[in-house]
Amino acid sequence: MPTMLELLLPEFDAEMASTRRVLKVVPEEKFDWRPHAKSFTMQALAGHVAELPSWTSEVLRRERFDVDGANPPENTNFKPASTQQMLERFEQWAARARADLAAATDDAMQQEWVMTWGGYEMVRMPRYQAIRKWSLNHMVHHRAQLGVYLRLNDVKLPGVYGPSADEQG
Repeated sequence: MPTMLELLLPEFDAEMASTRRVLKVVPEEKFDWRPHAKSFTMQALAGHVAELPSWTSEVLRRERFDVDGANPPENTNFKPASTQQMLERFEQWAARARADLAAATDDAMQQEWVMTWGGYEMVRMPRYQAIRKWSLNHMVHHRAQLGVYLRLNDVKLPGVYGPSADEQG
């Protein structure tokens, strides 16, 4: 029977590859664009997508994570200065997350992890579930939002789970 990591690593690798393709087409000249006053700017949304692989490392390196803590991780609210910087940071965070994930054991993946916000407990679950929900699924959700932002700005979209309409002609 495969380990949790033998099942999770191929999924992690596939999602990083898809995310990389989307981040590469984010136009710097549209960093300030947003579809609605309550929405992220493209810069903030793309930066958030880029930082989400690092949440895998946060889950594996900490027993608790306070989103609103006095000592937030370096990736909190990452707003890239350029597409190049965004891609470089994404690559660093994805590589570190993959190394942390590859080094984890099934026992470590089953250990409880807690996320709080200003002292309020939001989540208590095994690390495996936290990585799936708060790193991978969270990234997929925001990557899809970013795809809508890009489409609304006439940016040709790369395929994520197969060829996009733009790649098919």
